[in-house]
Amino acid sequence: MTAKGPAAVIAQTAGSGRWLFWLGAAAVFLLVLWLLNDILLPFVVGVVVAYFLDPVVGRLQRAGLSRTWATTAVTIAAALAFVGAVMAVLPSLFGQLQELIAKAPQYVVQAATRLQPLVEPLRERFGMTPLSLQEIQGYATQWAGQALSVAGSVAGAVAQRGVAVINLLGLLFLTPVVTFYLLRDWEKVVGAIDAYLPLEHAGTIRKLAGQSNAAIAGYLRGQALVCLCLATIYGLGLSLVGLQFGLIIGLIAGAISFIPFVGTLVGATLAIGMALAQFPPDWMGVAKVAAVFVVGQALEGNVLSPKLVGDRVGLHPVWIMFALLAGGTLFGFVGVLVAVPTAAVAGVIVRHLLERYRESSIYRGTGTG
Repeated sequence: MTAKGPAAVIAQTAGSGRWLFWLGAAAVFLLVLWLLNDILLPFVVGVVVAYFLDPVVGRLQRAGLSRTWATTAVTIAAALAFVGAVMAVLPSLFGQLQELIAKAPQYVVQAATRLQPLVEPLRERFGMTPLSLQEIQGYATQWAGQALSVAGSVAGAVAQRGVAVINLLGLLFLTPVVTFYLLRDWEKVVGAIDAYLPLEHAGTIRKLAGQSNAAIAGYLRGQALVCLCLATIYGLGLSLVGLQFGLIIGLIAGAISFIPFVGTLVGATLAIGMALAQFPPDWMGVAKVAAVFVVGQALEGNVLSPKLVGDRVGLHPVWIMFALLAGGTLFGFVGVLVAVPTAAVAGVIVRHLLERYRESSIYRGTGTG
């Protein structure tokens, strides 16, 4: 056993010090994020919107506009588009949602009436007591009442919190301001961060940052377009086949399609349940509703996701679902917003560390065994 020289000891100590520094910085960052979680929403939304719109500003800048004028034009256009979409969609959406909640017990009973002849033989085979329509209606009314009670209590608790008012005002007034300044100074911010990278590892960090940016951009921008396309396909398709509340069910299914499999499962369950309450004995209507989701899934799997998201993202669906649940549990809605970007960066870092591990003597061995 040979003793280590002074240079080796100094290098080992410096390496340990660097690890402690970065672990401490990460711990401080997470602590600050947790402490300021209640007021971060407008700023996080502003960062997300700026990240989405930065390529558009870049194109206008390359076309000859200054960064400030390009940012101004894109910010105004995005704000007008958002306000127009809200005014066009929300009144009808809220009306349908309110009516759907009010009539939910009636539709549950109607759907149960259609399915009861199919379900009762199974219940008898497993020795379960049959359910009467009165019991089903009582359960449906009870569940609907509980859902409305929970929603009302949550809304009341949120409304009573001063933070909720601050976040609402921040979303309305601060988010556009944050978006504008981030878009205008995006290149300066990136340049300032790059200037403070540790010189010894700057090349590696830039490479990992580029891979992370490709993964985040590929997933967020691509998946946002996929969700928009699916919401349009489901909403229009269900409305055209005559399904009641088809628009809102389609928009819900499309909006939550960023969670793998969940959007389609929830939307198909709601839509087919509504179709069973509405269409029979015309079973062709139920088949048309199911066909809308079959077509939507076929387009997503074969056209939308391959073209808009692609295979370069490298995010497994299970990892995405875990990240969303963990982010929401730890930091609420802010955590949901930053979950996928964090998961993408973590995936890039883990793959880099695995490559380093496969190149190390720990994996390859020392050759003395």
